[in-house]
Amino acid sequence: MPQFDHAFDWVRRHVDDDRLPTAVLGVATAEGAVALDAFGAASVDDHYPLFSITKPIVGLAALRLVEQGRLTPETPLTRAIPAFGAGRDDVVRLRHLVSHTSGIVEPPLDTPRGLRPSLLAGGRDFAAGSVSRYSTIAFEGVAALIEDASGAPWERAVATVAERADAAGLTFDDVSPHAPLEAAEQGLDWPRLASLRHPGAGLFGRAADLLAVGSALLRSDGSLVSPTTRDAMLRPLTAGLPKLEPYPASRGQDWGFTWNLRHSAPGLLTRDTFGHGGWAGTEFWITPSLGVCFVLLTNVGGGITRLGLDADELHNAVAAAA
Repeated sequence: MPQFDHAFDWVRRHVDDDRLPTAVLGVATAEGAVALDAFGAASVDDHYPLFSITKPIVGLAALRLVEQGRLTPETPLTRAIPAFGAGRDDVVRLRHLVSHTSGIVEPPLDTPRGLRPSLLAGGRDFAAGSVSRYSTIAFEGVAALIEDASGAPWERAVATVAERADAAGLTFDDVSPHAPLEAAEQGLDWPRLASLRHPGAGLFGRAADLLAVGSALLRSDGSLVSPTTRDAMLRPLTAGLPKLEPYPASRGQDWGFTWNLRHSAPGLLTRDTFGHGGWAGTEFWITPSLGVCFVLLTNVGGGITRLGLDADELHNAVAAAA
């Protein structure tokens, strides 16, 4: 749609200048996608590694089980993994896992030890619920709770989220032609990470898939979660807590139930935007007050900020147009 020209020009300009290798940008409202285009050697139907955008999709699967009375945010991780937390004098609960307040020692994203051994490695960075430090391994704990509550593989619960949103392209199989560039130079063994099927960073998807999820959440029609659950998942769980790198308090955000709530981000025009980004520069953001969401898919190992790009410029171009 013409009103989003500035947003699409932002992506086109950076691909043409070789700052972004490839990209797909899409914009949607509650009714569905309204604008979608690909840049560089990419198609709008291409899958990209989503990295941490995986987290809120897995979170939606957990929330479905909360709605069914099989979990609550207070459910302890030890219900699913009794061996967890040996030597800890605190209790790690689902709400800690989804809000980056669990205190679990974070291994490398591509941990050679494996996900479950890394989760059970022992020790802690801080007492659960006392500090916020970004954690991806915590989602191995979320996956374990999903399996325990549902009696089925956690990936089945995620697939159900995709089906309910009409986002059939979401998958943990590496079907992407866009492996993150310079991943090894940024310290990531990409083939090893892709093989982990990581519940915190392992999804692949198309722009249309995420736009479908965003549209469903904008409608708040119960197709993914009930309106009551949607409101609950956007309540800050980290308000008032010390926030450590890479998400210090100065970034103007809190964590809800897996969602990044950018309520006071100094670079944004909006105050109710929520969503998530990913390690290779992927972006997925929803702004209910404007009835709009957008998706940027690209494949820059380490993210676009290391190239000097500011995604808040794209946020604001979408917001102003909406």
